[in-house]
Amino acid sequence: MKNNKMVFLSLLLLLPGVMLISGCKKFLDRRPLSSIEDDLSAGNLEGQIFGLYNAVKNYDDGNGFGGIAWLAMHDFRSDDSEKGSDLADGAEWVGIYDNFNYSKDFWGQNLYWDTHYSLIFKANQALQVADSLQLNDPSSQIYRAEARFFRAHAYFELVRTFGQVPLIKFRIYNNTQANVPKSNEAAIYAAIDEDLQFAAANLPAEWEAKFKGRVTSGAAKALLARAYIFRQNWSATLGLCQQVIASGKYALLPTYWKIFKDEGENSSESIFEYQNESGPNKTQDYGSWYGTCQGVRGSSSTDWNLGWGWNVPTQNLVDAYETGDLRRNATILYTGQSDDPSNGGYGRTLPALAPASNLVRKFWNKKVYVDPAKRISTGWIDGAYWVNQRIIRYSDVLLMAAESANELGQGATAVNWVNDVRRRAGLGDIAFVNQAQLRAAIKQERRVEFAMEGSRFFDLVRWGDASSVLAPLGYQNRNRYYPLPQGVVDRSGGVLVQNPEY
Repeated sequence: MKNNKMVFLSLLLLLPGVMLISGCKKFLDRRPLSSIEDDLSAGNLEGQIFGLYNAVKNYDDGNGFGGIAWLAMHDFRSDDSEKGSDLADGAEWVGIYDNFNYSKDFWGQNLYWDTHYSLIFKANQALQVADSLQLNDPSSQIYRAEARFFRAHAYFELVRTFGQVPLIKFRIYNNTQANVPKSNEAAIYAAIDEDLQFAAANLPAEWEAKFKGRVTSGAAKALLARAYIFRQNWSATLGLCQQVIASGKYALLPTYWKIFKDEGENSSESIFEYQNESGPNKTQDYGSWYGTCQGVRGSSSTDWNLGWGWNVPTQNLVDAYETGDLRRNATILYTGQSDDPSNGGYGRTLPALAPASNLVRKFWNKKVYVDPAKRISTGWIDGAYWVNQRIIRYSDVLLMAAESANELGQGATAVNWVNDVRRRAGLGDIAFVNQAQLRAAIKQERRVEFAMEGSRFFDLVRWGDASSVLAPLGYQNRNRYYPLPQGVVDRSGGVLVQNPEY
């Protein structure tokens, strides 16, 4: 599997030279794109599409899709995790994200915005090139579908995070063209729906081995189901999930902890994940900071400096698991305890708390805990640059199907999907009693199944539970949306208006 992924990742670097000139410019501060791009061939269109897979990693820009900025928006704001690291390291992030004292001008928020719009602009550029060259062959339709998938993916993250944002579905040639007002959520979701419906209709159900990791029709349907469930469109969500289930292309990996190891990358459970890799001694590096920024932060002298130590589990999360739930020890590493080799560990014991060991947190994210031998062979002694980032797993489809069916009054059917997920976690089946009972069970399953994977905060918001669950941390209803970057608002000259509650 790794060799196949390496083939695809190596192809990502074989982009036409003209791709380099567009870069990742700040929104509303982008230089015009070179006219030479209008002469691209169909082959170079493929290069542009491969560039979209690189854009979600954004190694040089701090990784607004998986680094600290992404983790802050998706994880720090939940009750499952907190900033982590030591107190002096990025102390300002605690107040802003952990305690909901949002800033209107902070580099993490700005990076998140910029990288998402950069991906949108790149997708729009590829689509315009395909249209200008009148490329309508089957391969070009697939390229269009990939571009529209990534555009929808970026907009879905933006609309959940900021609410109303500028909707730009055309190629940008100069700064003034990008200076457009916000669109309402309904318009943004309509654009997401349209893009993902096209992607689902035109993407293949699977790729040949050398292209493992490219998006599929199943990924488009699953992402569209996510967009629908966020609006409580239960019927549409259930229909899409049933299509993915009935396709037979996916299955739960029997052992939960293996999902997050090298052997679990692009497994039967994988619907969409960002591809990362590193070869021997930091050669063939196609990675991101996703794993490294969350690795155990300790002392190099004890061989426990595995990363930057950001995004660590809370005691609240540790206490949320049922007795016997295998997912707890597959998700959480405990300072001063064994890494549990029966559940994804390597037979090592973590040092005690600081000051002796420099370990300053009780818990760490085990889902990015990597094999010490792989760290040595890659040369990433203090990191995990090659770890894939799981975005959509098959268990998510099962639990979305269960949630939707239950809300439609089909709880007796829905509980079967919940029990599929529970049995893999070593837990017994639950019986359907009533809609409220199963709704609570599904919320619990989603929390422990996807802990530390960036779902919890947005689940709480869409359920209407954020105000009660997160109130002790400082959450208010206005915190469901983050303020737009103030610099972007200022540069718009009054065209772009700040979110009204800020």
